[in-house]
Amino acid sequence: MASNDWFEKDFYAVLGLPKTATEAELKKKYRSLARQYHPDSNAGDAAAEARFKEISEAYSVLSDREQRAEYDQIRAMGSGARFSAGGAPGGGFDDVFGGMFGGGAPGGRRAQAGGFPAGGGFEDIFGGLFGAQGGTGGPAGFGRGPQKGRDQTAQVSLEFMTAIQGDTVQLERSGGRPLSVKIPAGVADGQKIRLRGKGEQSMTGGEPGDLVLTVQVRPHPVFQREHLNLRVDVPVTFHEAALGATIEVPTLGGEPVKLRVAPGTPSGRVLRVKGRGVVTPKGTGDLLATVQVAVPSHLSAEAKKKLEEFAAALPEENPRDDLLTRARA
Repeated sequence: MASNDWFEKDFYAVLGLPKTATEAELKKKYRSLARQYHPDSNAGDAAAEARFKEISEAYSVLSDREQRAEYDQIRAMGSGARFSAGGAPGGGFDDVFGGMFGGGAPGGRRAQAGGFPAGGGFEDIFGGLFGAQGGTGGPAGFGRGPQKGRDQTAQVSLEFMTAIQGDTVQLERSGGRPLSVKIPAGVADGQKIRLRGKGEQSMTGGEPGDLVLTVQVRPHPVFQREHLNLRVDVPVTFHEAALGATIEVPTLGGEPVKLRVAPGTPSGRVLRVKGRGVVTPKGTGDLLATVQVAVPSHLSAEAKKKLEEFAAALPEENPRDDLLTRARA
């Protein structure tokens, strides 16, 4: 459901992206900014927390195709001018659109805007341009029998672990009304949860609309999700990669597991731990540990000398020969 302040907020500027940004670009930029400003990484920094909330709100709207289209339309209509009802001074967006986006006069009604047909609403004039439709698929109106109330949309921000394990969270609706929502285990970032009958009440005696929650999962500092799998980068020393070793790898919410690194393991090789990924009714994923060879940044004189001797003992070969050959082909 659109917000009255969308006129004032440039969500693209908040994320530092153009209006033509793709979904992949949006997600990549959001993850980068979320890691930078996440409260867990900026304890006690009120400015970082405010920035994180601003980033989260922008991504929540722009990552939802329907909300993004509605936002773009509203921003286009709002550029350069503001609307007023019947020319009355002080009128705003709500005055024209009859509180469609959540604003309303006491008692839940708005004054009739000059020139609007009696009993009609915004959707009667524009034919449901922004998707405001009754449950039967047509614009809500009179003389058509009971119509389902409008659906409402909202977003819920979850910690990474909560999304993986599932939980019951408490939301606060307009007027301070609490709402308990059961989050299923394994819910993914961007996934929608539909709560039947929790939307707007019908004005014509029909059943209430639904509340559609868009899930926003906060990034984890160590793990990343890929479908049902979890990914983690694991540093190993040069001699562990060259000679082989048994290393410990962290798991999400559990004890570390031991993995064998084979001699000669290159950076980028993926080691798989079966069944330690995301668990859902549809299946269980794995933990994918990507080996990253850590090169020492400081060497003693003795270590440098031994390394030079090691390099001199190696056979004469260039590991980039095949790369250069294929590039020239």
